[in-house]
Amino acid sequence: MTDPKNDPKQWNVGLVGYGEVGRILAEDLRKQAINVAAYDIKLRSDQAGGALRDHAGQHDVALTASHADLAAQSDLLISAVTASQAVSVAKACAGAVKQGAWFLDFNSASPGAKQRAAALIDAAGGRYVEGAVMTSVPPLRLKVPLLLGGGDAAALAPKLVELGFAAKVASDRLGVASAVKMCRSVMIKGLEAMVIESFTTARAYGVEDAVLASLTETFPGIDWEKQGTYFFQRVIEHGRRRAEEVREVAETVREIGLDPWSAQGTAERQAWVADLADEGLFGQRGTKQFARAADWRTEADRILSKIKSRDSKKVYI
Repeated sequence: MTDPKNDPKQWNVGLVGYGEVGRILAEDLRKQAINVAAYDIKLRSDQAGGALRDHAGQHDVALTASHADLAAQSDLLISAVTASQAVSVAKACAGAVKQGAWFLDFNSASPGAKQRAAALIDAAGGRYVEGAVMTSVPPLRLKVPLLLGGGDAAALAPKLVELGFAAKVASDRLGVASAVKMCRSVMIKGLEAMVIESFTTARAYGVEDAVLASLTETFPGIDWEKQGTYFFQRVIEHGRRRAEEVREVAETVREIGLDPWSAQGTAERQAWVADLADEGLFGQRGTKQFARAADWRTEADRILSKIKSRDSKKVYI
């Protein structure tokens, strides 16, 4: 008989965080009949937790009452929370983690944060592995490219592949995988923020066609109309989470002694758009219309309308 500890298909997988990423992982793991349990702080709320409980019921995912309850029963813990909570979640799980259990940190946190989380889990007898998710999860789901780091990464990688993850080892040193992701995010999240700022301003001055034509001439491999619409949609839908991540990006830059001017500005722009989304500027969340305009100009016009309503002393030509 196969030892359950060596057969990932027989593991109890615990998901800390049952947001979009957690639910996707749960669905894909449950399709393989793998035991999945989850905990999310939102479960404490009757309103916010209702949708999570409904989803868990539909997919036969067990919900626990605390981080500790989840850690105590899991052979593999996957932490998929907001970036700022990566270390606090590791601390909350460390006291109850099973000896030898794996702790896979999916969070977009700085190398320093990953190292602090690892110290907590390893000291408690768990095996910490950092994970760096290298692109948006929803399109590829369980197959999203995943870089692993840490002394136990090589041992966990083939087991994750058995579970369907597209995991590969980046380094046996903690922080390397996260550094790759964070440095990439300086560019990717920064480009999103720049496009929103540039395109919205161009729209206000009536020069968007000229700007797009110039960008296409300089970067002919990019469809700027399509890319612009995609960036607006992503930030409107996920700006809050992206802002959290870019604050960790800024911390990554700061950890080497460099002032993170670009990353800080990106975080502020992403959070600003998220605030507008929370105000309902882009429609009701959860509907097909929300952040699904076929043309980025629709969303830019909404932003401009909001700006004008706040301050009528704007200059347009």
